[in-house]
Amino acid sequence: MTTVYKILRADEWAAAQATERYQGSPDDLRDGFVHLSTATQLPGTLDRFFGGETGLLVLAVDAERLGDDLRWELGGDGESFPHFYGPLPMDAVTEVTPVRSDS
Repeated sequence: MTTVYKILRADEWAAAQATERYQGSPDDLRDGFVHLSTATQLPGTLDRFFGGETGLLVLAVDAERLGDDLRWELGGDGESFPHFYGPLPMDAVTEVTPVRSDS
Protein backbone atom coordinates (compact mmCIF):
# COMPACT_ATOMS: atom_id res chain seq x y z
CA MET A 1 0.00 0.00 0.00
CA THR A 2 1.22 3.47 -0.88
CA THR A 3 0.27 6.05 1.73
CA VAL A 4 -0.13 9.78 1.14
CA TYR A 5 -1.04 12.35 3.75
CA LYS A 6 -3.40 15.28 4.20
CA ILE A 7 -2.95 17.93 6.88
CA LEU A 8 -6.18 19.57 7.93
CA ARG A 9 -7.83 21.54 10.67
CA ALA A 10 -10.19 19.97 13.22
CA ASP A 11 -13.26 21.79 11.85
CA GLU A 12 -12.47 20.53 8.33
CA TRP A 13 -12.23 16.97 9.67
CA ALA A 14 -15.57 17.32 11.49
CA ALA A 15 -17.24 18.47 8.24
CA ALA A 16 -15.66 15.58 6.32
CA GLN A 17 -16.94 13.04 8.84
CA ALA A 18 -20.43 14.48 8.62
CA THR A 19 -20.54 14.14 4.82
CA GLU A 20 -18.26 11.08 4.40
CA ARG A 21 -16.10 13.12 1.99
CA TYR A 22 -13.46 15.78 2.43
CA GLN A 23 -14.20 18.59 -0.02
CA GLY A 24 -10.92 20.36 0.64
CA SER A 25 -9.45 23.35 2.40
CA PRO A 26 -9.88 26.85 1.01
CA ASP A 27 -6.52 26.39 -0.75
CA ASP A 28 -7.64 23.04 -2.21
CA LEU A 29 -10.89 24.53 -3.46
CA ARG A 30 -9.05 27.48 -5.02
CA ASP A 31 -6.56 25.19 -6.80
CA GLY A 32 -9.11 22.58 -7.93
CA PHE A 33 -7.57 19.57 -6.17
CA VAL A 34 -6.81 18.25 -2.69
CA HIS A 35 -3.16 18.89 -1.81
CA LEU A 36 -1.49 15.79 -0.39
CA SER A 37 2.06 15.02 0.74
CA THR A 38 4.37 12.05 1.03
CA ALA A 39 5.80 11.17 4.44
CA THR A 40 9.05 12.99 3.63
CA GLN A 41 7.15 16.09 2.45
CA LEU A 42 5.02 16.38 5.62
CA PRO A 43 7.45 18.45 7.74
CA GLY A 44 7.94 21.01 4.96
CA THR A 45 4.19 21.23 4.29
CA LEU A 46 3.51 21.76 8.00
CA ASP A 47 6.12 24.52 8.25
CA ARG A 48 5.22 26.28 5.02
CA PHE A 49 1.43 26.23 5.17
CA PHE A 50 0.47 25.59 8.80
CA GLY A 51 3.25 27.22 10.83
CA GLY A 52 2.07 28.15 14.31
CA GLU A 53 -1.38 26.58 13.96
CA THR A 54 -2.72 24.23 16.61
CA GLY A 55 -5.46 21.61 16.47
CA LEU A 56 -4.17 20.07 13.24
CA LEU A 57 -4.65 16.48 12.15
CA VAL A 58 -2.83 14.31 9.65
CA LEU A 59 -4.85 11.84 7.62
CA ALA A 60 -3.05 8.78 6.28
CA VAL A 61 -4.67 7.92 2.95
CA ASP A 62 -4.37 4.70 0.95
CA ALA A 63 -3.30 6.08 -2.44
CA GLU A 64 -4.39 2.92 -4.24
CA ARG A 65 -8.02 3.56 -3.24
CA LEU A 66 -7.94 6.95 -4.95
CA GLY A 67 -7.57 5.54 -8.45
CA ASP A 68 -6.86 7.67 -11.50
CA ASP A 69 -7.98 10.89 -9.81
CA LEU A 70 -4.68 10.87 -7.87
CA ARG A 71 -2.00 12.53 -9.94
CA TRP A 72 1.64 13.21 -9.19
CA GLU A 73 2.46 16.72 -10.35
CA LEU A 74 5.43 19.03 -10.06
CA GLY A 75 5.25 21.76 -7.47
CA GLY A 76 6.90 25.16 -7.75
CA ASP A 77 10.16 23.75 -6.41
CA GLY A 78 10.27 20.98 -9.04
CA GLU A 79 9.32 18.26 -6.53
CA SER A 80 6.52 15.83 -7.40
CA PHE A 81 3.48 16.11 -5.11
CA PRO A 82 0.33 13.96 -4.95
CA HIS A 83 -2.82 15.86 -5.94
CA PHE A 84 -6.30 14.37 -5.74
CA TYR A 85 -8.93 15.67 -8.14
CA GLY A 86 -12.25 15.31 -6.36
CA PRO A 87 -13.55 15.06 -2.83
CA LEU A 88 -11.43 12.73 -0.73
CA PRO A 89 -13.47 9.63 0.20
CA MET A 90 -13.38 8.73 3.88
CA ASP A 91 -13.04 5.02 3.11
CA ALA A 92 -9.54 5.77 1.78
CA VAL A 93 -8.45 7.21 5.15
CA THR A 94 -6.54 4.58 7.13
CA GLU A 95 -5.44 6.62 10.15
CA VAL A 96 -6.00 10.02 11.77
CA THR A 97 -3.25 11.44 13.96
CA PRO A 98 -3.20 14.73 15.87
CA VAL A 99 -0.17 16.89 15.11
CA ARG A 100 1.82 17.43 18.27
CA SER A 101 3.05 20.95 18.89
CA ASP A 102 6.62 19.62 19.15
CA SER A 103 6.52 17.74 15.80
